[in-house]
Amino acid sequence: PAELRAFALRSSRDSAGLVPGQQSRCPLVDVASASNHAHFHLRHLHLDLQINFAVKEMSGWLVLDLSPLRSGVQTLVLDCHPSVLVRSVDLKDAERPQDPPQSLVFTSEGFSEFGSALRVGLPELRAGREVQVTVRYSTTDGPAVWWLDPELTCGQTRPLVFTQGHCVCNRSFFPCFDTPTVKSPYSATIRSLFSPGSVPRVFQFWMDEPVPSYLVALVCGELQHHDLGPRSRVWAEPCLLSCAVQKLGGSVERWLSVAERLFGPYLWGRCDLVFLPPSFPIVAMENPCLTFIISSILESSEFLLIDVVHEIAHGWFGNAVTNATWEEMWLSEGLATYAQRRITTEAYGEAFTCLETVVRLDALHRQLRLLGDNSPVSKLHVKLEPGVNPSSLMNLFTYEKGFCFVSYLCELSGDRERFDAFLREYICEFKFKSVVAQDLIHCFLQHFPELQSAPNRTGLEFDRWLTACGAPLFEPDLSVGGALTQPVYELLRLWSDPARPPDPESLVNFDLSSWSTFQIVLFLDRLLDLAPLTHELMSRLSACYSALFAALNAEVQIRWLQLVVRSLFYPELPRVRDFLHKHTSRMYTVPLYEDMASGAMRSNAGEYFSQSQRRLHPNLRRSLQALLLPSQSAAGGPSTEHTPGAPPTVTERGEGGEGGERGGAERKGAEREGGAKRDTGKFHHTVIRWGCDAAL
Repeated sequence: PAELRAFALRSSRDSAGLVPGQQSRCPLVDVASASNHAHFHLRHLHLDLQINFAVKEMSGWLVLDLSPLRSGVQTLVLDCHPSVLVRSVDLKDAERPQDPPQSLVFTSEGFSEFGSALRVGLPELRAGREVQVTVRYSTTDGPAVWWLDPELTCGQTRPLVFTQGHCVCNRSFFPCFDTPTVKSPYSATIRSLFSPGSVPRVFQFWMDEPVPSYLVALVCGELQHHDLGPRSRVWAEPCLLSCAVQKLGGSVERWLSVAERLFGPYLWGRCDLVFLPPSFPIVAMENPCLTFIISSILESSEFLLIDVVHEIAHGWFGNAVTNATWEEMWLSEGLATYAQRRITTEAYGEAFTCLETVVRLDALHRQLRLLGDNSPVSKLHVKLEPGVNPSSLMNLFTYEKGFCFVSYLCELSGDRERFDAFLREYICEFKFKSVVAQDLIHCFLQHFPELQSAPNRTGLEFDRWLTACGAPLFEPDLSVGGALTQPVYELLRLWSDPARPPDPESLVNFDLSSWSTFQIVLFLDRLLDLAPLTHELMSRLSACYSALFAALNAEVQIRWLQLVVRSLFYPELPRVRDFLHKHTSRMYTVPLYEDMASGAMRSNAGEYFSQSQRRLHPNLRRSLQALLLPSQSAAGGPSTEHTPGAPPTVTERGEGGEGGERGGAERKGAEREGGAKRDTGKFHHTVIRWGCDAAL
């Protein structure tokens, strides 16, 4: 349709949104950014920082190579944060390199709860004039920067620091155009100083391809590496390295090769991974060249597989082609989820992929039942209001409803291989650019001109997909996974009647020790839908499966223990205590503590927390203290920091919230809990991952 094609002309933009000579169009407006990025072309940025572990401070300078897009721009506005102390700003004119740097006047102004604005006065410059702006600053423990004392690392011998920029946290790492609309190459020189008087070690890094600010990241600690293939290696603390190597083997190169066959050449050269301590606030983050992953996931080979493949898929969808606004994060996460499942289908078969998809779509519909069909957060394109942290828009719909829309486009194309060819064309056309949904749709209609009438099909209009609330309008056929899901459903039928527990003879044909992790997770998730279960039923379940579950990975254990807590099954309570003493990551602690705090086991939760709190990251400790010991938390005054991980409640943000998780856990904003893509929670159900980089 002409109207859709005209709207789709808002195609890819370079790092500034508009460049001279382009057809006139309205630049995108990012209400989460205080910057005036649309007035400049950012050619390159460079970081030169020293990391001082003794005082937990990064200090040095940032260099921005800029050109104003029009004459008369007299102010440069960068996104910043109160945790950043700016000491000076100066300017060098590329056309007059012999002149000394010109000192510039700057001020800091409030912007939102998740950042501030750094306003820098500029001399009069003509359009296209190349200048170099240097900002000297230091930063400590803002939302992006996570300092871990030795006892919070896996080896417990040396401190570690990492950064996590998604969505809008990197403005506390360095002043920047903190918006996905802007992309630029960058370089970094990092000096690490582990103790006073020691000789700093110097590291250098170059990113030659343009990336948005949220994908700039660093980690510094006692890390060793092992090559996995010609372009991949794994980094980890020495005590974890052999386990990580054993778990991954040669799989990374295999997954890369499958992805390249489907979507075209891998564009980032290296595909390395670093496993971080349990304090890492999310599951994984797709930083180009070096994916960050929480070490806790090493327990489950199947979840590790899915998580790493998802991050590899981001190399094409999210990193190479990025959503231009936070209002359309599904353009990264939905496409990456689709690509992840194409890779696993080719590598492990369609039945495996269907089983994993059933588990995820189960979670989607569970969340929708909680929120209601009219919840605005179930839209793919969600309106972001000024002052609202864009992390509040990131939810399961971003991943799974986005995946369903991409699957619908594949269905319209009539052939999966033809759709693979379209995705290769899409990447080729928009690589290293930022796009909106209409760019994708316009490219799709150009590739499949016979589908020009598709947007007008009753009930399946593209506009409804993007703006309507509720469930996906289409879901892919997952019947191929029946061989794996059907035994789960049959066993569930035997356990679904609390008045008639199954007799031992009926269970003989169900050997859960031979089941995959995703099969057991599906079984336990469906049982959790029925919780609380009767004491008699829990006794029978415990007798049949508790010993097996205890020997399996944490993804299985936490679901069984949530069933224990919600059903008030006290005989298994010691295992809850042992689990919480062993696991210190948010993804495995918050769901259990939330369940215990909301019921008769609240006193037990307080006891377990008191015993293990010293092993928790301060952010997580404060969050759990506020949940379990509110009087102590109140006595200490209001916390100035939040903890990454759990979203605000529906009642806290009205209909704009994500759903029934407690507020105050993760907001990824100016307050300290803001570092990351989402973490863990339950929506009064269980661990619900929002995707593979994140969990809720």
